Amino acid sequence: MTIGTHDTGTGYEMKPPSYKADLTEVGRGKPMGELLRRYWHPVGLSRDAGDVPVRVQALGEDLVLFRDRQGRPGLLHARCCHRGTTLYYGKVEDSGIRCCYHGWLFDTQGHCLEQPCEPEGGSFKDKVRQPWYPVEERYGLIFAYMGPPDKKPVLPRYDCLETMDGGEFVEADDSSIGGGGPAIIPCNWLQHFENVADPYHVPVLHGSFSGPQFTNMMASMPEVRFETTDRGVAIRSVRPQDGGKVFYRVTEAIFPTLRVVPNPRVAQFARVESIGWMLPLHDTAFRIYVAGRVKTSGDIGRMRSKFNGKFWWDMTEREHQQFPGDYEAQVGQGPITLHSEEHFGQSDRGVLMVRRTIRNQLDAMAAGRDPAGVSFDPDAPPIVFEAGNYIRDV
Repeated sequence: MTIGTHDTGTGYEMKPPSYKADLTEVGRGKPMGELLRRYWHPVGLSRDAGDVPVRVQALGEDLVLFRDRQGRPGLLHARCCHRGTTLYYGKVEDSGIRCCYHGWLFDTQGHCLEQPCEPEGGSFKDKVRQPWYPVEERYGLIFAYMGPPDKKPVLPRYDCLETMDGGEFVEADDSSIGGGGPAIIPCNWLQHFENVADPYHVPVLHGSFSGPQFTNMMASMPEVRFETTDRGVAIRSVRPQDGGKVFYRVTEAIFPTLRVVPNPRVAQFARVESIGWMLPLHDTAFRIYVAGRVKTSGDIGRMRSKFNGKFWWDMTEREHQQFPGDYEAQVGQGPITLHSEEHFGQSDRGVLMVRRTIRNQLDAMAAGRDPAGVSFDPDAPPIVFEAGNYIRDV
């Protein structure tokens, strides 16, 4: 009997898949979770904080956001420290939020002010405290610091949101502009963050499969140079133009989760107009908060992409197949992509740089050093980004 050559490379021969947990898992005690907790993160729009509690999920924790009647925003753990019901059903009052179950009243820093079911209004109220997080408001957003109290940095300021051009003002948006789909994106945050350092997908995904979505200037394959900076990874793309000019575009992936991406429709040749913060809700979902300079309210929302003339939520499943965008490509990698099954090429240098830079920050933190971009100087000048769209001579 003659034995023929066996087929190779079938799915049966695949090794058990795995993902890089140290880069992706965001819970307390996890390497990435602890690194992310050394920074401030947006957890809502300023207008979200009011006299009706709002559910917030951030870094795997369930929280409630509110504003007491003295105007102070508060961010507390949702689970009441008394008997465990959620403060989402609580009532906001002058001094804080009152639990619906037994009426314990907590202020915006978790102090228990009243225990109405206890003798004399609560003889041990000073001995309990509802877990809480510090919050600050800036750029129309509410930022929270969820890390060790003795490591709390100052909340950064950014030049592109501080220095206005004529007639501009700052507007915030919470609908995950730049994510290519709905506000909540059901996959790991890193799948989107490292996409910021992948300019080669633009002419393929956005220039062919999905439309094209942007201008003809963005549809051509760029020459790209990647560079690690003291705050992340810079991606410099060059595309030839008529008249001996080049279209020079700089994008930055900034620690910990900032996407500093110039307008892909190239509405102007200038510094970046907006920045976006990716908030990992938990290991397998994130959302994007954006703040930018606008001249008319709603301008940020009008940057949202269309696919074959439709918004993402108006498309049929067949249309999502025909015109995929970032959402389909990144969610299509799975809840957490299987890193063990990747095969990198030269075009993936930016992605590898992002991962390497994250590991460097994990090592720095493990060695007791502060991670990149953390400042404790309240007088530190606003951070200036290089990102933008420019026309230059060759």
